[in-house]
Amino acid sequence: MPEKILRNAFTVPAPVEAAYEHLTRPENYIGLSPLVVAVEDVREGSYVAVERFRVLALKYDNRIRVSLQGTPGKAVWGEVNSPGGVHMAYRFDLTAAPEGTRVEDELRLRTPFGLMAFASGQARKVQLARATILTGRLSKPC
Repeated sequence: MPEKILRNAFTVPAPVEAAYEHLTRPENYIGLSPLVVAVEDVREGSYVAVERFRVLALKYDNRIRVSLQGTPGKAVWGEVNSPGGVHMAYRFDLTAAPEGTRVEDELRLRTPFGLMAFASGQARKVQLARATILTGRLSKPC
């Protein structure tokens, strides 16, 4: 199965604890990924994310179980297995920085042959949008 690693690093203007808290709450992933429109079936260590895809005039809701784990103040990680055999492991490493928190966002994709270009293109768009959205969310006073 082909594998691809996507990395993005950025700084959010908030302490590590605030970034960690935000990233460990399933409901905060609504809109953090522009594809995620709902979160369902929240359990200890996992939830179901509803990704909405639009193709032409049709919409398709893809429900995927997402594992969610973390080490307080250090990292958040998990895995996603989507229909079609697409597997993604994700990790956010958090480090205190003078401006707030440095976030190292890594996605590790494995797909069946022929799906990597589409899956990695979608994942990269989400990854870059997530940096902007998370920065905006954590810039606001609590």
